[in-house]
Amino acid sequence: MSPDPTPYIVFSRSEWSALRASTPMTLTAEDVEAIRGINVELSIDEVERIYLPLSRLLNLYVRASQSLFSVTDTFLGKPMVPVPYVIGIAGSVAVGKSTAARVLQALLARWPDHPRVDLVTTDGFLWPNVLLEGRGLMQRKGWPESYDRRRLLEFVADLKSGRDGVGAPVYSHIAYDILAGEERLIERPDIVIIEGLNVLQGGGLGTYVSDYFDFSIYVDADPAHVGQWYVDRFLTFRDTAFRDPQNYFHRYAGLSDAEARAEAGHIWEEINLPNLQHNIAPTRERATLILDKSADHSVRQVHLRRR
Repeated sequence: MSPDPTPYIVFSRSEWSALRASTPMTLTAEDVEAIRGINVELSIDEVERIYLPLSRLLNLYVRASQSLFSVTDTFLGKPMVPVPYVIGIAGSVAVGKSTAARVLQALLARWPDHPRVDLVTTDGFLWPNVLLEGRGLMQRKGWPESYDRRRLLEFVADLKSGRDGVGAPVYSHIAYDILAGEERLIERPDIVIIEGLNVLQGGGLGTYVSDYFDFSIYVDADPAHVGQWYVDRFLTFRDTAFRDPQNYFHRYAGLSDAEARAEAGHIWEEINLPNLQHNIAPTRERATLILDKSADHSVRQVHLRRR
């Protein structure tokens, strides 16, 4: 019996690494250390083997997109308003998608064809805590219903329409809330990376945020590994960020190791794992490319959708 058909070409780590070709490494070990997330193992070797070939592929896609605009200009006899190439990155809490987004931002910004690369996280599109509390959703923060999906859709649509100065709301991880009245303006970048749990999920308005993406990435791993990473990250935060009296989670700073592991395990099992199983993992097959990670955070396989 023939294997089930798949829309993806699957590459081993070594096969994918070879696709770097002659692309020069533009990040130093110090750059990689600055980019690395909390409790995310990221070496310069990992960047060279996985993310450098990916940046080469994305550069080719962006150049092709830019060429297509020049064709349209020629046909219409007038210049078109340039629009950014939009990349979406999805995956579970603690899987390392934020680190992947920062690595790609740094690498792509060093290609001469597209030096202006912005990174936007969907945290800013969460409903304010006061609304979440009023709707009984504080324990489902990060689930689809906790986001202002209409605003996120409008934001991405504005980007792809070529609008200048598109505002993105600002989120504070210290306050664990939206900063009321604050916006970050996205000023005509060449590329925008949009990273978040929900970026490949339905928009609830008859469309998907991902309908506006030119390329999408899903960062994947065994849920058991992700759960362990979440607990490890919680313990690190207990000893660092949570010690700030202004931090929303300061109440966890005094927990013992056993208490912290129990609390983190409870949050994972009750909130983040069900969100992964019911809402995030089902969007995996919508991605253009899947990074399949091992227990040590290294990428063991890359799945690239056939075009």
